[in-house]
Amino acid sequence: SRIQNDVSQIQDSLSQGFLTFGDVTMLLGIVAFMLALDVKLAMLTFVAIPLLAVTMIVWQGHARRAFMRARRSISVVNAKLQENISGVRAIQSMNREKVNMEQFDKLNNANLQANLRATRLSSALMPVVEVLSALSISIVIMYGGYLALNGQITIGLLLSFALYAQRFFDPIRNITQEYASFQRSMVAGHRIFQVLDTKPDVQDSPNAVELPAVKGEIVFKDVNFHYNKEVPILKDFNLHIKPGETIALVGPTGAGKSTVASLVSRFYDVSSGSIMIDGHDLRDIKRSSIAKQIAMVLQDPFLFTGTIRENIRYGRLEATNTEVEKAATLVGLEPFLLKMENGLDTPIFERGVNLSVGQRQLISFARAVLADPHILILDEATANIDTQTEMVIQQALKTLLKGRTSIVIAHRLSTIKDADGVIVIEGGRITEQGTHMDLLRASGTYERLYTMSYQLA
Repeated sequence: SRIQNDVSQIQDSLSQGFLTFGDVTMLLGIVAFMLALDVKLAMLTFVAIPLLAVTMIVWQGHARRAFMRARRSISVVNAKLQENISGVRAIQSMNREKVNMEQFDKLNNANLQANLRATRLSSALMPVVEVLSALSISIVIMYGGYLALNGQITIGLLLSFALYAQRFFDPIRNITQEYASFQRSMVAGHRIFQVLDTKPDVQDSPNAVELPAVKGEIVFKDVNFHYNKEVPILKDFNLHIKPGETIALVGPTGAGKSTVASLVSRFYDVSSGSIMIDGHDLRDIKRSSIAKQIAMVLQDPFLFTGTIRENIRYGRLEATNTEVEKAATLVGLEPFLLKMENGLDTPIFERGVNLSVGQRQLISFARAVLADPHILILDEATANIDTQTEMVIQQALKTLLKGRTSIVIAHRLSTIKDADGVIVIEGGRITEQGTHMDLLRASGTYERLYTMSYQLA
């Protein structure tokens, strides 16, 4: 809403800026002529200016609040509209159409009332200018008539001055109208600069360096992290992942598994402690160079409007068509592509709605394969796919994970049997660590989770 509506408001005001400049120039010229004709009559005409200035000052305070309320109300309407469109399946499945429509109507009506108030305030300035204009001209004519009757000025001078007095208020009317528009733009500009002035939570330090090609050693040393200061996520977390190892992270929901993956990718900085890749503290490395060596496959893959080929090539634009085709074949996309008329050039609709969840996930895996990362993170990457697709992906993973440092987060514990090590995280701490078989023999949390997963299956 800020990017579209508020920017559009400023654009409208800027397009009228030259008109304001012309009005100011005209006003200054008329003032000069009036002072040249008769100083006393000119001063009487100018009496309206302080009154108008006081009116503008009082009006500005009310108008700013009204305009801000109007900008916020349209933002709320747009946000609710987007939410209802995105969540239409949930709305329909729960028969919420009527309730949501009523809620939207209330927000829409609040937006209407806010804009009506803003429009009334904006329109209130012109009557004030007209009244002051009529009052000023009347005083000039009465006093000028008195001077003309006493022979102090000529009738011709009075008529000329009256015409100039009328012309004097023409640019003031235009400037007043544009001032209202300017106030709207000031509010819009304030909202835009709130966005522009927002600093990213994670920024490169002034002395940040490029990360060279890595072997893939990852070390967490006394790491503490929180999203909310009152709720710690990781507590004194220590972990050493050797180059080329595949480490599986398991544990209950909210234990901190995805947070570990996000910290390695430096989506966030640690609250205390350090994370090092090949001995380099992540906070001393440029984020762009980290991203070049790490690929992440998420539980809910995001596909962009375009073709399948363009989505696979998304992280490595210089890749050849042969490399794209090889990546697609490696992850098992070939049978699916053979059914598509245009193969890799098949268009993908918004967010990939014309593909199944499994097909979208296979494309995201192909994207990761093509990126050829040194470190690979799989965050519940097989959680939403069917068993057959999972088997295809598991076969592809044997090739994909080979020689790479990999962090695999999974609730399906059957998918991590071949991991070099399994880390059990509970309450932000490592409670168990070892191979799949070691942890089963230990009869602890991992063994309990593994047994439960098979009972549910």
